[in-house]
Amino acid sequence: MATNQEDVKLLGATGSPFVCRVRIALKLKEIEYKYVEENLGNKSEELIKYNPVYKKVPVFVHNDKPISESLVILEYIDEIWKQNPILPNDPYQRSLARFWSKFIDDKIVGASFKSVFTIDENEREKHIEEATEALHILENELKGKFFGGEEINFVDIAAVFIAFWIPLVHEITDLKLFTDEKFPKLYNWSQEFLNHPVVKESLPPRDPLFAFFKARYEGLVAASK
Repeated sequence: MATNQEDVKLLGATGSPFVCRVRIALKLKEIEYKYVEENLGNKSEELIKYNPVYKKVPVFVHNDKPISESLVILEYIDEIWKQNPILPNDPYQRSLARFWSKFIDDKIVGASFKSVFTIDENEREKHIEEATEALHILENELKGKFFGGEEINFVDIAAVFIAFWIPLVHEITDLKLFTDEKFPKLYNWSQEFLNHPVVKESLPPRDPLFAFFKARYEGLVAASK
């Protein structure tokens, strides 16, 4: 647990998968912290002060020292609080965990969002193909119940986007990209992961988030006409 001498704060936005990563790690580590909800349409002075370069969430503040970028924050949390480790001890396995987590951000997050929020049909199909190919690659890397074996680890936390956000945004257009038929191992992993007590308590409410993304999609469609 964080001691009374430690000031731990998280600046975030409820619907962000990157913020959710940090919340899962903090819950897993049993770290007490103050959560500050940011309005990204009207960014606070505190957010701009702590993240002047990107002005994005999440920002993790530990004893008034800010850290941004979710994967960097996860590593920092794991180095400071040793209980319930999320990165492997073995240097090679740690490197693999970093590699696959970055792979998720580089190859899956953007393509999966764009497979819904791209109006041009040809461009949208390219994003669907890119996301499908990347998910197949990740499917082949899953060897156990979780990426961390019997316990969730760094890659599992990074992949919360796949388990929660992909099905949610794809439901808007009834896109059947991530299914148990196409990705049996990843799909089973997603169900185990979402039912993990720590994860369940860290996820945002689904219905308001679905309504937000649906309105965003409808706005894009309307603007394109």
